[in-house]
Amino acid sequence: MEGKLQNKIIVIIGGTAGIGLSAARACLAEAARVVTVGRDPDVAAAAQQTLGQDAFTFAGDAADPEIAPRAIRDAVERFGGFDGLYHVAGGSGRREGDGPLHQITNEGWRYTLDLNLTSIFYSNRAAAQHFVKKRTSGAILNLGSILGEFPSPKYFATHAYAAAKAGVIGLTRSAAAYYAAQNIRFNVLVPALVDTPMSERAVTDQEIIAFIKTKQPLGGGRVGETADLDAAAIFFLCDDSKFVTGQVLAVDGGWSVSEGQYELRNRS
Repeated sequence: MEGKLQNKIIVIIGGTAGIGLSAARACLAEAARVVTVGRDPDVAAAAQQTLGQDAFTFAGDAADPEIAPRAIRDAVERFGGFDGLYHVAGGSGRREGDGPLHQITNEGWRYTLDLNLTSIFYSNRAAAQHFVKKRTSGAILNLGSILGEFPSPKYFATHAYAAAKAGVIGLTRSAAAYYAAQNIRFNVLVPALVDTPMSERAVTDQEIIAFIKTKQPLGGGRVGETADLDAAAIFFLCDDSKFVTGQVLAVDGGWSVSEGQYELRNRS
C-alpha cells in the first residue's frame, strides 16, 4: 500500500484515544507504522485491537521521563526505525486546582504544567536526542491549544493550562530554530474546542455550545471532530512539509478570527 507516510515509523504520545487515536488511524491509512502510548491500560489495550498489526500500543504516563524514550526504542526494535513524533498527550487541570489566576492552587499549577508542558519537554528531548545521535532528519509535531494564544475568559478560564500551551509554542519555535540546520523540524497544531474525553464538560453544556456556534463558525458553527486535525497532522509528519518548521497552524473552526457571541438571558 502506498501513502504519504510509506516507510515512516511514527510515535504518538497520547495516541490511544481522542485526537491521538484518530491521528494513529490516519497515519496507518497513509502506510505508516505507529507506536502509540496512553495513560489508561484498558484504553491502550482497546486501541491496540483497533489499530492492528502495524501498530504497537502500551500504557504509560507522558509525564514520566522514561515513557517517550521507551516508545522510541520500541519503534526502532519492532519496526526498524523512528521518523516522527506527534505529542498529543495533555489535558485539563481543572479538577486538580487550575482556574483563574487568583484561584490556582500550587498543586493545580504543578499538575497542569507537568501534564501539558513537561511531558512535551520529555518527548521532544527524547526525539531530538535520537535524531542528533543518528544524524538523521525527523519531524516533531506538538499539540497546543487555541487558549495558548486566544483566551476565552467566560467559559475557559484555566490559566495554568493556557500558560502551558503558550509554553508549547515557545519551546517548539526555539527548538525549530536550533535544529533546522540538521533537518529536524518542529511544528505545532492548535485546535479549538474538539469533542474528546477531555472536553466533556464543555460539549455537554448548552450555553457553551451556543457560544461555539459563533466562536467556531466554520461548518455551520460546531464543535470540532478529532478527524478535523488528521490531514494537518499527516502534512507535518510527511515529506510534503520538508521545507516547513517553526510553524503554528490553528485548526480551530474560525475561533481565532471570530468574536463569539454570548447568549442573552431573560432578566425579567
